[in-house]
Amino acid sequence: MLVQLMFVLMMATALVLAIGYFWRGRNPFSGRGEQESGTLYVTGISPRPEALDDQYVTITGNISGPSLVAYEAYGRFVWDVNRWPYVGEQIPVLYPSGKPQHWFPDHPGARRGTGSPFHG
Repeated sequence: MLVQLMFVLMMATALVLAIGYFWRGRNPFSGRGEQESGTLYVTGISPRPEALDDQYVTITGNISGPSLVAYEAYGRFVWDVNRWPYVGEQIPVLYPSGKPQHWFPDHPGARRGTGSPFHG
Protein backbone atom coordinates (compact mmCIF):
# COMPACT_ATOMS: atom_id res chain seq x y z
CA MET A 1 0.00 0.00 0.00
CA LEU A 2 2.80 2.43 0.91
CA VAL A 3 4.65 1.62 -2.32
CA GLN A 4 1.52 2.36 -4.36
CA LEU A 5 1.00 5.67 -2.56
CA MET A 6 4.63 6.69 -3.19
CA PHE A 7 4.28 5.77 -6.87
CA VAL A 8 1.12 7.88 -7.23
CA LEU A 9 2.82 10.83 -5.50
CA MET A 10 5.86 10.55 -7.79
CA MET A 11 3.65 10.45 -10.90
CA ALA A 12 1.61 13.44 -9.71
CA THR A 13 4.80 15.41 -9.04
CA ALA A 14 6.15 14.56 -12.49
CA LEU A 15 2.87 15.66 -14.07
CA VAL A 16 2.87 18.98 -12.18
CA LEU A 17 6.50 19.63 -13.19
CA ALA A 18 5.77 18.85 -16.85
CA ILE A 19 2.73 21.15 -16.91
CA GLY A 20 4.75 23.89 -15.21
CA TYR A 21 7.54 23.54 -17.76
CA PHE A 22 5.18 23.91 -20.72
CA TRP A 23 3.14 26.68 -19.06
CA ARG A 24 6.29 28.73 -18.44
CA GLY A 25 6.86 28.97 -22.20
CA ARG A 26 3.31 30.13 -22.90
CA ASN A 27 2.76 32.45 -19.96
CA PRO A 28 2.73 36.07 -21.20
CA PHE A 29 3.85 37.28 -17.77
CA SER A 30 6.96 35.10 -17.58
CA GLY A 31 9.18 37.71 -19.27
CA ARG A 32 10.00 35.48 -22.22
CA GLY A 33 9.52 36.83 -25.69
CA GLU A 34 10.33 40.44 -24.88
CA GLN A 35 12.63 41.62 -27.63
CA GLU A 36 15.14 44.44 -27.50
CA SER A 37 16.53 45.98 -30.63
CA GLY A 38 20.07 47.15 -31.05
CA THR A 39 22.76 47.75 -33.63
CA LEU A 40 25.61 45.45 -34.60
CA TYR A 41 28.72 47.29 -35.75
CA VAL A 42 30.43 44.75 -38.05
CA THR A 43 34.15 44.31 -37.33
CA GLY A 44 34.73 41.09 -39.26
CA ILE A 45 33.04 39.17 -42.04
CA SER A 46 33.70 35.99 -44.01
CA PRO A 47 34.52 36.48 -47.72
CA ARG A 48 31.63 36.71 -50.16
CA PRO A 49 31.39 33.42 -52.09
CA GLU A 50 31.22 33.20 -55.87
CA ALA A 51 28.01 31.14 -55.67
CA LEU A 52 24.60 32.67 -56.18
CA ASP A 53 21.55 32.59 -53.93
CA ASP A 54 21.86 32.15 -50.16
CA GLN A 55 25.17 31.25 -48.52
CA TYR A 56 26.56 31.05 -45.00
CA VAL A 57 28.25 34.15 -43.60
CA THR A 58 30.20 34.47 -40.37
CA ILE A 59 29.88 37.87 -38.71
CA THR A 60 31.73 39.39 -35.77
CA GLY A 61 31.06 42.76 -34.22
CA ASN A 62 29.80 44.74 -31.27
CA ILE A 63 26.14 45.08 -30.32
CA SER A 64 24.90 48.25 -28.68
CA GLY A 65 21.34 48.58 -27.45
CA PRO A 66 19.14 49.99 -24.69
CA SER A 67 20.71 47.74 -22.04
CA LEU A 68 24.07 47.05 -23.75
CA VAL A 69 27.25 48.88 -24.59
CA ALA A 70 29.62 47.14 -27.03
CA TYR A 71 28.64 43.50 -26.39
CA GLU A 72 31.01 41.32 -28.44
CA ALA A 73 29.00 39.17 -30.86
CA TYR A 74 29.84 36.35 -33.27
CA GLY A 75 27.49 34.29 -35.40
CA ARG A 76 26.94 32.30 -38.57
CA PHE A 77 23.83 32.87 -40.65
CA VAL A 78 22.39 32.16 -44.08
CA TRP A 79 22.56 35.37 -46.11
CA ASP A 80 21.58 36.57 -49.58
CA VAL A 81 24.87 37.09 -51.47
CA ASN A 82 23.39 40.12 -53.26
CA ARG A 83 23.08 41.89 -49.87
CA TRP A 84 26.37 40.64 -48.38
CA PRO A 85 27.39 42.59 -45.26
CA TYR A 86 30.67 44.50 -45.05
CA VAL A 87 33.07 45.67 -42.34
CA GLY A 88 31.86 48.93 -40.84
CA GLU A 89 28.19 48.27 -41.64
CA GLN A 90 25.68 48.85 -38.85
CA ILE A 91 23.12 46.05 -38.90
CA PRO A 92 19.91 46.21 -36.83
CA VAL A 93 19.62 43.20 -34.50
CA LEU A 94 17.01 41.71 -32.19
CA TYR A 95 17.70 39.79 -28.98
CA PRO A 96 15.71 38.65 -25.94
CA SER A 97 15.76 41.16 -23.11
CA GLY A 98 18.84 40.51 -20.99
CA LYS A 99 20.16 37.76 -23.30
CA PRO A 100 22.22 39.38 -26.06
CA GLN A 101 24.00 36.09 -26.73
CA HIS A 102 20.81 35.02 -28.57
CA TRP A 103 20.92 37.89 -31.07
CA PHE A 104 19.66 37.71 -34.64
CA PRO A 105 20.22 40.19 -37.48
CA ASP A 106 17.13 42.12 -38.54
CA HIS A 107 18.45 42.68 -42.06
CA PRO A 108 16.85 42.04 -45.48
CA GLY A 109 19.77 39.79 -46.46
CA ALA A 110 19.48 37.53 -43.42
CA ARG A 111 17.30 34.44 -43.61
CA ARG A 112 15.28 34.05 -40.42
CA GLY A 113 15.64 30.77 -38.56
CA THR A 114 18.61 29.56 -40.59
CA GLY A 115 21.59 30.46 -38.45
CA SER A 116 22.77 30.89 -34.93
CA PRO A 117 24.97 33.11 -32.86
CA PHE A 118 27.93 31.40 -31.24
CA HIS A 119 28.19 31.64 -27.49
CA GLY A 120 31.67 32.41 -26.33
